[in-house]
Amino acid sequence: MTKGRKVTFDEKVDIVKYCIAHNRNYYDTMDKFKVSYQQIYSWVKKYDEKGVDGLIDRRGKAKPESELTDADRLKVKNKLLEAENDRLRLENAILKKLQEIERRRR
Repeated sequence: MTKGRKVTFDEKVDIVKYCIAHNRNYYDTMDKFKVSYQQIYSWVKKYDEKGVDGLIDRRGKAKPESELTDADRLKVKNKLLEAENDRLRLENAILKKLQEIERRRR
């Protein structure tokens, strides 16, 4: 079992092409590139489904607003309103605490 390592997009493409060119020999590819079997299998599967674009790492990337559905837009708006509401609650709690401290000083 090979421990996974970080690879660049170009390395992913090279690894996938090597694996496919060698009749999907995942073990040989694993030994040559020092990447786990599961990772190679996953990349080849993504490559089969979406081509080279499937190998792009999209984790942590939000969709552009133009691609959001109405339900997604409402979810985003709801999250923003909840965050604003939390901020206002915290601000009110701080102001109440400040008023209490000022009353005690008198």
